[in-house]
This record gives sequence, C-alpha cells and structure tokens, in this order.
Amino acid sequence: MAGRIPQTFIDELIARADIVEVVGSRVPLKKAGREYKACCPFHEEKTASFWVSPDKQFYHCFGCGAHGTALGFLMQYEQLPFPEAVEELAGRLGLEVPHEGGGPAPARAQEALTELLGRVAGFYQETLAGNERARAYVRSRGLDAGIIERFRIGYAPDAWNEVLRRFGATEESRRALLATGLIIERETPRPGSEPWYDRFRDRIMFPIRDPRGRVLGFGGRVLDRGEPKYLNSPETELFHKGQELYGLHEIRLARASLKRLVIVEGYMDVVRLHQAGVTCAVATLGTATTPEHLKRAFRLVSEIVFAFDGDRAGRAAAWRALQNALPEAREGRELRFLFLPDGEDPDSLVGKEGREAFEARLDAALPLSEYLAAQLREQADLAHADGRAKFVALARPLLAKLPPGVYLELLLARIAQEVGLGADRLRELLHSDLATADAADALDGDDGARAAPARPMRGSARTGARGTGGAGGRRGLVTQAIQTLLHFPATAAAVPAAVLPALADIGEAELGGIATLRELLQALRAQPRRTSSQLLEEWRERPEHRRLGELHAERILLDAPQAGPELLGILDRLIGQVSAERQARRYDELLGKVQSATATDQELAEFQALNRRPRPPQA
Repeated sequence: MAGRIPQTFIDELIARADIVEVVGSRVPLKKAGREYKACCPFHEEKTASFWVSPDKQFYHCFGCGAHGTALGFLMQYEQLPFPEAVEELAGRLGLEVPHEGGGPAPARAQEALTELLGRVAGFYQETLAGNERARAYVRSRGLDAGIIERFRIGYAPDAWNEVLRRFGATEESRRALLATGLIIERETPRPGSEPWYDRFRDRIMFPIRDPRGRVLGFGGRVLDRGEPKYLNSPETELFHKGQELYGLHEIRLARASLKRLVIVEGYMDVVRLHQAGVTCAVATLGTATTPEHLKRAFRLVSEIVFAFDGDRAGRAAAWRALQNALPEAREGRELRFLFLPDGEDPDSLVGKEGREAFEARLDAALPLSEYLAAQLREQADLAHADGRAKFVALARPLLAKLPPGVYLELLLARIAQEVGLGADRLRELLHSDLATADAADALDGDDGARAAPARPMRGSARTGARGTGGAGGRRGLVTQAIQTLLHFPATAAAVPAAVLPALADIGEAELGGIATLRELLQALRAQPRRTSSQLLEEWRERPEHRRLGELHAERILLDAPQAGPELLGILDRLIGQVSAERQARRYDELLGKVQSATATDQELAEFQALNRRPRPPQA
C-alpha cells in the first residue's frame, strides 16, 4: 500500500495508547487490584483468566496463552494485519500514519482509489439485482441473498464501456480507473471509438477487500464456458495478489473464535464455506500460496489447513504450497493438508455434506510431516538401499528450507524413521546446515554452555546442556537476565560499560540466547526511556517475539529497587560460568597433550599454571 511505517511512530503509538481503553471497548473488563480481568475473548471459559495490565500496557491470558500490546490485541481480536492495526489505532488517537521512503502513493490518493473501487462494487451489486440471467446463475450455485450481500457479490454487465461511461467522465477519473485496473487502454484505438474499454464484462464479480473492508480489486467469473474462467484485477499500487487473501474481511465480520484458517483455491469455495458456517475460509487469488500469504495468516492463527481438490491439479497445488510453507514451519504452528474426493471441491462438498462433516474432514487433515513423507515415498522405493538413499536426497532440499529449531529436529527424526537411520546419524550425513540450535529455544531455558564435547577428565567443569539453569530446574541465566530487562527496562542503564565487552566476547555457540540478550541490552541503553511494549512491537516479525512476549507476561518476584542489583548479579554469574567453561575445556585439551607427550614448553607451563588454580567442582 505505502512505504514502511517508521518505528518511531509505532513507539509513539504504543506510548499514547491506553490498552485498558482499547481492550475495554471490545471486552467487558473488571478492576482487580492494579489490573483488569475478563473472560478471554480468544477461547471459551467460565472463569476469568484474561488480564490487562495498565502498568505494562500488556494483556495476557493464563488459559490459552494469548498475549501482546494494544496493537497485538487489535490484530488478534479484529483479525487485522499489522499495517491495518496501526491505521486503526492511529485513527482512534487522531494521528495520521506516516510512511518511509517513496511509497507507491500518498495515503489520501490511495483512499480516493479505494473509494472509487467501493463505488464500482456498489454498481456491480445493483447490476446483479437487476439482471435475471446473473441472478439465476448465483442461485444455481446455491448462494442465498444473505451471503451475496455479506460478500458484496455483483455482476459486470455485458458491455464494453459501462464502467468507463459511469465513472470516467473526466481525464482525472479515467486515470483513476486505469490505476485500479478497471479499464484497459487500447493498443491501437479504432477511429470514432474510445481509447479505453472495461476490463470486466459479463462476469460475476467478487470484490477483494482488506480486513477493514476497503475494496482493493476484483475477481470475475464467467457465467458460461468462456475463457478465462476467472479474471483478476492486475497488480496495482493497491492490489498485490501474492499478498492478499480473499475472505479476510468476511472472517472479521463473522466474529467467530478463530482457531485456524482454511486456505482454498476459489472465490466460490470461500463463499459457500462461509454460508455453511465454516467461517475461517480464505482463498489465494489465482496464484500459488506464497510465503507472504502464510506470514499474514500466521499473524492471525497458529493452524492452517490447505483444502485442495482431489484431482491432479489440486495435488500439484498442494505440493507447491508445502514447499512455500516450509520456511514458515516452526514449533507452535500447525500446517495440515486436506485432499477432497476426486471430482469434488470445497464448494460442492460442503453443499452435499454440510458444515459438521466438512469440519470433521478438516480435523483429520494430514500434518505437513506426514504429507511430506507420503509424497517422498511415492518417488522412492524404501525396500532397498538405493531407494532409501534417493528418499534422503529428495528430502535434503526440503529440510534445508526449514528454519532451525524444534520443528526441524522433529521432521528430521521423522525422515530418519522412514529410512531406518538414527536421527543423529542422518543429521551428520546432511551436514550441520540443517540442524543448528535456534536462539528461541535458548529462551525456553536451554541456554547452557554448548561447547564441543571433550573427554571427561579430572578437573573438568563442564556443566552439560542445561548448566546455566542450575540444579532443581532453575531458569537459565540468559532467560533470567532477559526477563529482568523486559520487566524493568530502566535497569539496562545501570549495567556498567565494562561489562559489555565481556558479553560481546561470548558466542552463541557457547551460550544460546546471548545474542538476543546483548541486542536487548544495547537497545535499552541507547533509548533509556523506551518501554518493553515498544520494544516488543519492534521485534514483532522476529522468531524470538513469541517467547519474549511470554516472558514479559509472566509475573516475577522483584520490585524496581531490587531489579538493578539482580540484573548485575545475573550477568556476573553468567560471565563467570562461561569463563569457567573455557578454563575447563582448555585444561582438558592441555591434559590430553601432556599425557600424550605432545605439549610444547609453553603449553606445559600453561597447564601447570592452570593446575595450580582452584577449579570449580564438576556439575
């Protein structure tokens, strides 16, 4: 739509917004001490577990785990993408959203174009109401008057210049029609005729709307056997088919508790599913599902089901969707695939079976891991070694698309199971580029020193994978430090400058999550007045965002005067443990050389010096 929204404006928006007001205008809140509570709007419950903190400017549900800032609430409750949520909140505060760089058009010019598209959509609706042939067609497709109105379905008359005549009286208005793709300029104008003509003629028209209801473009379907069967608006400054999903606004209107999205292929599939009560359906716009589609969908839900026709074209579309989905597959997200009986599509099947039967199919849809394994089995014979080797070769580029983390590890184990190898052995064969630890895992507590394993020798101080967590399951030091910063951002300014080089010297391989801690510390030292909510909004698109939000939502037994000394103590222990780890690894290395009589004089002196130092006890 326009250029990037500046982070400074988002910070200002979070600073000005009152989350109690934003949430309270949609959910009835009750005062509970310094906070507010309600029954969660995101899952069914009888006892209130949804809390809103005016101090943190943050909400959190202890039942389903939903949490976030005022912007996050608008995105989740209203099913708005991030830019639209910013527009919504800014409008509430009387602010105009600025954009960086040379965006495609100023906001007011874009508003004029969406207003024009909305008026044309109204014209198409009126034309449908007055055309018996078009009305007979939509009736034959099983659409009732309510669903036609909800989706603003219309009809483009069988004429070459009706839209042009009604909406293009001036040069400026014709330029606007060209900019929205509603008219086409003739390559070689005929004498006595207009140099333009209507793009859509004799088609059932489906307005494509953003979540706020603004028309961005159209999809048109022929009433007979004409070609192309579907015709979409071209790419414009408003409409990008690789980003938009048909049906997002209608999902918002349904006000249903959104647990998953069902991605289908056609406009009519979406409309019929919504009419049947499956109000979580959206469609891509004549293109394969793109990573941008998936990013947008995963901002709203954690589960996506692809529902494709059972024919060859449907299966080819599903395989393309899987490949595009792999970079977005990670823990906390579900991707599933539903294949319909041959000859059926969602439109026809929900008409025959009804909502409950269709939703039962959705519940039984194949997880991505099972679908991937099944597809590879069709291409490789696992009965012999050559086939198993081919299976792994086919899996390699797919696994390489996955981000590091738990999901990759689990899928790797699933592939290993298919070919009869241990997961560790398969990982070695596929090389280290497929299985590096994710810093987000470290924030879940696995942030101990990750040194290369050495022989267990006397005096070793290696602590194991969870060494920094300490005994008794205590939270890792990196996580403790991050949580303290999130709850008390001002403590960053109290960290002495002398500590920063020591933290900078620690690598992610030594201490998972240390890069995240350093970045948070630097950001808060650079802007001491910044709040945690502002910082979290800046990190919204990063994989660490979810876990950081959870840590921010948790309560900790600290108050502001204690927080500074607590953070310094944590950092001191963290740096000390890494130093002890390094000393222990060096000791083991030198001891091996001494025992094998390969140590140089310098190494022998270093070993003797280390041997005289008191060493920490073994873990």
